[in-house]
Amino acid sequence: MDSSDVTDEGLSEPRQAVFREVPLIDVPLAEVREVWVHPVRRRVRVRSVAVTSLEVPLDGLDELFAPEQHIGSVVATTADSVLIDTVTVVAAAVDTVVIDTLDLVVEIIQPPAWSHLLGVFDLETTGIDVTTSRIVSAHVGVIDAMGHSVEVHEWLADPGVEIPEGASAVHGISTERARAEGRPAIEVVSEILDALRGILGRGIPVTIFNAPYDLSLLAHEAARYGLQPLGSPLPIIDPLVIDKALDRYRKGKRTLEAAAIVYGVSLEDAHDAGADAVAAGRVAQAIARRYPIELGEDVLALHEQQVTWCADQAESFQDYMRRERDQHFSADGSWPERS
Repeated sequence: MDSSDVTDEGLSEPRQAVFREVPLIDVPLAEVREVWVHPVRRRVRVRSVAVTSLEVPLDGLDELFAPEQHIGSVVATTADSVLIDTVTVVAAAVDTVVIDTLDLVVEIIQPPAWSHLLGVFDLETTGIDVTTSRIVSAHVGVIDAMGHSVEVHEWLADPGVEIPEGASAVHGISTERARAEGRPAIEVVSEILDALRGILGRGIPVTIFNAPYDLSLLAHEAARYGLQPLGSPLPIIDPLVIDKALDRYRKGKRTLEAAAIVYGVSLEDAHDAGADAVAAGRVAQAIARRYPIELGEDVLALHEQQVTWCADQAESFQDYMRRERDQHFSADGSWPERS
C-alpha cells in the first residue's frame, strides 16, 4: 500500500482487517480494557492481539492510552485497512514478552452519520446580556461532511441602539456602519428564525457553540418584535458542552478559538459570525470523529444528553464558585435555551 495514495476520509461503515508480521513488539501481558491506535485515535480500535500461540484479549483493559503513550505509528489509512509501521503497547505492567510477529484485529470506527451534514449558526451582538442585547450580524448555514459550506445565509442588522465600543472592538462593526449598511432588525430576526426552522425542519442538526447564549438572545429578539420564537429547537449540537463532558479534565480555556486549536480546526477570523459558525460546525465534526462511540448515532438522544451534561456542568461550576468566591453565586444550567 502506497501511503501517498490513501486517506482517512470517507469511511462508510465499520470494517475489520487483520495485520500480521509486525516486527519486534513488546507486549505487556496485563489485562487492559481498550487500546486505540494513535493518531487515528478513536477511529481505529484494536479488538484482539494474538502473540504467537497465546491469545491476549483486549476486552478487559485498564486504561486509555494518551497520545504520548501511543501504541502505534499509523502511516496510511483507507476505508478498508490501516497500515501500521510499528506497534509498542505501553501499560502498567512489569512482565512483558518480546515477540517477532503480532496479529492485530482492528475495527475502523465510522463517525456518526449525523455529523455528515450540519447546520451552523452564530450571532454577533451588542453585548452579553441576552435579555437586552441586540443582533448586529448573523450567519445560518449548512456544512457537508468535509466541513465545506453548502448553504450560506448572512445578515447585517441595524439594531436600533448604539453598539458599545467594547462590542465593536470584538466583532468590528460600528454603530455608524450598522446604521448605514444594516437592514431593519425586525426583518433580520424574522429571516434568521425562518432559516433555522428550514434547516431543523429537514432533520439537520444545528451546531451552536454555547447554544444558550445565541438561542436565548434570539428568543428575546423575537419577543421584542412580536415574532414567533423557535420554541424548543432540536436537535442542537453544542461543541462547548460536548467538549467539556468528554474531555473534562483538560486544562485551559474553553473558548471557540481554544477548541479549534485542540481539534485542529482553522479559525482565521474569530468573532465574524460566518467564520465562527463554520468553525463551530467543524469542531463538532472533529469531536464526532474522535468520540464516535460516546456520541452515538442517535442525534435526538445526544440532544437530551447535552441537557444533562450542561446541568451537571453548571452545578459543578456553581459549587466551585460558592466554595471559592461567592457563597450566593448561582449558575443556570438550562440548555439549549434559557429564559
